Amino acid sequence: MTTCRRRVVGWLAGTLSLLLAAGTVSAHGGSLAGGGRESITVPTWLFLSTGGAAVGASFLLASFVTDRSFIERIHDWGVPLTVSDSRLPVLLARAVGLAGYVTVLGIGFVGPTTPQTNLAILLVWVGWWAGLAMTAYLIGNTWRILNPLDTIALMLPSLGRDYPARAGAWPSVVGLLALIWLEVVSPLADDPRLLATAIVGYSVLTLSGAVVFGRETWFAEADPVERVFRYYGRVAPIGWADGGLRLRLPGMDLSTPRLVDGRDEVAFVIALLWGTTFDGLVTTPAFTDLTTPLVAAGLPPQLLYPLALAAGFGLFLGAYWLAVRLSRRVADTYLDESELAERFAPPLLAIAAGYHLAHYLGYFLVLAPALWVTLLSPLSDPGAVPIYEPPSWFGSVGIAAVVLGHLVAIWVAHAAAYDIFPSRLQAVRSQYPFIAVMVFYTMTSLWVISRPEVPLPYL
Repeated sequence: MTTCRRRVVGWLAGTLSLLLAAGTVSAHGGSLAGGGRESITVPTWLFLSTGGAAVGASFLLASFVTDRSFIERIHDWGVPLTVSDSRLPVLLARAVGLAGYVTVLGIGFVGPTTPQTNLAILLVWVGWWAGLAMTAYLIGNTWRILNPLDTIALMLPSLGRDYPARAGAWPSVVGLLALIWLEVVSPLADDPRLLATAIVGYSVLTLSGAVVFGRETWFAEADPVERVFRYYGRVAPIGWADGGLRLRLPGMDLSTPRLVDGRDEVAFVIALLWGTTFDGLVTTPAFTDLTTPLVAAGLPPQLLYPLALAAGFGLFLGAYWLAVRLSRRVADTYLDESELAERFAPPLLAIAAGYHLAHYLGYFLVLAPALWVTLLSPLSDPGAVPIYEPPSWFGSVGIAAVVLGHLVAIWVAHAAAYDIFPSRLQAVRSQYPFIAVMVFYTMTSLWVISRPEVPLPYL
């Protein structure tokens, strides 16, 4: 075993030993699951400091891997996968997507009104946003061919108007934050009629954009859902490369240059990272305690959630750009801040995937039996549906997902630094501010999943 390989093994072993010391906690359960988080059984300061130390220690261990050729071999490793030339699988996938879309609208409007027994509710939140989204970063992104709106757009004419270059990815940033706000404050997970109505509204907006600016342009630039799945797919071990499917190590595709291109796309990565954290933050007792004086002082509850969403996004985005500026200074480089921001933003997608897995894996497993029962009988209301009860140790899976997401991010950022800086010392120094901000993100997320879940205040 070479010195670099021994160091990588030591990095993984040391990090996992710190991870196992972090205790156990339940992941976010979501509104349908009725709340599943409980307080941790170890002191919070010990839990958080252990998680932060795991990230910091992993950076120290990774910094010993300085062989550029070894790093390149890890990131370039891959096995081509044989794909049939037949278009039948694609056509079947598009048909499945359309069938699911029609089912959600139909059952949403005419099916049972109880959320736990309505197929539309369960198919959207459990099957799609939890289950399918997890497959995007655990296996590979299939949403582009499953996306029913993309399939419908194929059959619509296009006006071919020029998409404003200044707009870039900003519509998708605003759209993602708006969807997060809507998910949190509205009863979309409790009212199937409202959910179906919201989907119709989103469909009209999306298809209108595809007609005006062209299908490819709209889904590549402006559609937030398409961008979320596309970015998650970059974390997955299966993806497109050199004109075909390729099996690779998870997260290694995040080191591809120009994967994130521009301040707008950097902002989208941060919005995705913050969105999952915000979803859990608003159900903590601390959020209620913090906002009670504000509401008592006269702040309208209707403004509380969008202001909190915007403030947290600004904090996460500001912390990242501060890390970029400090990185440029400590690395003593002439590279532009924008170039550094674009190269070091993709690793954060691994963190976002870890956040999502921690929040939604338990949610999916708990409600998967209910989804199966309603699939067998979509129009009838069985009155009660089965749910899965995770074992007591399951909460540690959420912690592992958060920390492992950060470990992948650290390695990818380490590789990116060695790719863009000629000096090894520059590469290591450039990571100091980014590790600090990653520790901040880590401890924030771990703190959220360590808190008991309470109902949303003022709603």
